[in-house]
Amino acid sequence: MASIEFENVNVDFAIYNANGRSLKKRLMQVATGGQIGADGDGRVIVRALQNLSFRLSDGDRVGLLGHNGAGKSTLLRLLSGVYEPSSGVARISGEIGSLIDISLGIDPEASGRENIYIRGALLGVPRAEMNKQIDEIISFSELGDFIDMPLRTYSSGMHLRLAFAVATIVRPEILLMDEWLAVGDEGFKHRAEERMNEMVKATNILVLASHSRDLVLHTCNRVIWLEHGKVRMDGDPVAVTDAYFGRETTAHD
Repeated sequence: MASIEFENVNVDFAIYNANGRSLKKRLMQVATGGQIGADGDGRVIVRALQNLSFRLSDGDRVGLLGHNGAGKSTLLRLLSGVYEPSSGVARISGEIGSLIDISLGIDPEASGRENIYIRGALLGVPRAEMNKQIDEIISFSELGDFIDMPLRTYSSGMHLRLAFAVATIVRPEILLMDEWLAVGDEGFKHRAEERMNEMVKATNILVLASHSRDLVLHTCNRVIWLEHGKVRMDGDPVAVTDAYFGRETTAHD
């Protein structure tokens, strides 16, 4: 059983080199995301997430909507443990898996086979389990003899196929995604799509950040719209996507 509960969660970032008035003015001009203020020591503070309160439980498939800088990626990183709340309470119960940085930790000088074990270790998969999975990973990635060549000899497509094959062996209780992964040629994309759907079905809670109305409507049963680090709207996917993207019209409208 998995759950996520936020109570008035804030995430602040201090800008330590922003003492000059010109830099402060520039920050005010370019900031499109959270709110800019100052702490008790006079440091410039960007509040990336502000007063987030919600609860997710088994069966929730949540889409995150919002413009660039609205706080979607910050929220995903908070859920994955990269960030901690600056204030408020975040209770997360369940094993978390992320498809956000699938190439994290890849060593270009190591072989594809060696990188499978490196990436598996970063995912928290024991080496004994990787030994059981490695043949399936190699087969799925379609790399053939290249699996024992240095990763620097791979094309970008080969690199992505390997990273995807390793990243999707886990079946976490809470799955975090930043857009839907599409990798490889048409044949591989079909297999990748099937595996992604398997992951979504197997997970207890899905949190998916996206700019796609169709993807959110197809995948999610709840949508949270973030704006300047705050929840603008939280509810039914059709209602929230209509408010965010504009209502879709039909021939009868």
